[in-house]
Amino acid sequence: MRRFLSNTLLIAGALALSSCANLPLADLSNIMRGDAPLTEEKVARGLREALSIGTQRTSSSLSTDGGFSANSLLRIALPEELTTVSSRSRTLGLGGEVDKFETQMNRAAELAAGEAFDVFSSAITGMSLRDAFSILNGPPNAATAYFKQETSAELASRFEPVVQSAMEKVGVYTVYTELVSRYNAIPLVRPVNVDLEAYIVDRTLYGMFSVLEQEELKIREDPMARTTELLKSVFGRKAQ
Repeated sequence: MRRFLSNTLLIAGALALSSCANLPLADLSNIMRGDAPLTEEKVARGLREALSIGTQRTSSSLSTDGGFSANSLLRIALPEELTTVSSRSRTLGLGGEVDKFETQMNRAAELAAGEAFDVFSSAITGMSLRDAFSILNGPPNAATAYFKQETSAELASRFEPVVQSAMEKVGVYTVYTELVSRYNAIPLVRPVNVDLEAYIVDRTLYGMFSVLEQEELKIREDPMARTTELLKSVFGRKAQ
């Protein structure tokens, strides 16, 4: 009888803890083993920490020399409008200038990528509990989708002056003007004019979110990517 009462009280207490923490009854066995339940506040902190780490890795990796240019999946190629300019320029012996132009566009994107972390941090700070749980329980790219919605406009506005400055610094405008001027001077061709800043900003954003999605997937699925005890607690429990 005493043992029965003891077990009944233990189960009742566990159910109360589970209810207070808004955890499903599936976590009852964890509580009875002595594992502390995950509170909403702890889950939110864990998610914000994961997002902070993921966005910092993304910004750091892409802002290094070669972050875009050395990545075959992210390397920024010439705009489609300049395909004919490129082929004509190469036939005129200007292949080196075309290659230099591509490299400089990628370097401009790499310099802009360094601006991203501050924008991501603001979005993380302003994240609600509802946002946090939607991301945690959402599809593998839920955080990336959230950042696209919340930060794309601000990132574009932050990137634009950096891209312009970088293009001037590395000489993109000079090479572009030279290539296009020579091409436009060819009889009967349609003159070419491309908004390079908008193009590079767009491709930089594409690269940022592509890498961020990879980082998000690592933290969700790879225990080795959970570099803090909080991440192990939150994402490890969710994976059970």
